[in-house]
Amino acid sequence: MGSFEYRVTIHPAEAFREMILFCSREGSCNVEMVASEQIRKMENLLNEEGLQGWELVQASFGKEGVLVFWKRQMH
Repeated sequence: MGSFEYRVTIHPAEAFREMILFCSREGSCNVEMVASEQIRKMENLLNEEGLQGWELVQASFGKEGVLVFWKRQMH
């Protein structure tokens, strides 16, 4: 069984300004009616990291931005 390394990245809300993200006062958020440009922006992020061997584990959306957890197999 291989070993993995992990990385956490933060992407501020400004980077996804056009994404329609509704947040309650308590901080819970959901995404609705995402514009196609924003989908491509997220796809580009995933593909760029994927080319470096990183696999998405989880993405958490909040009012401050997106917290993304990545893993890749260690060589």
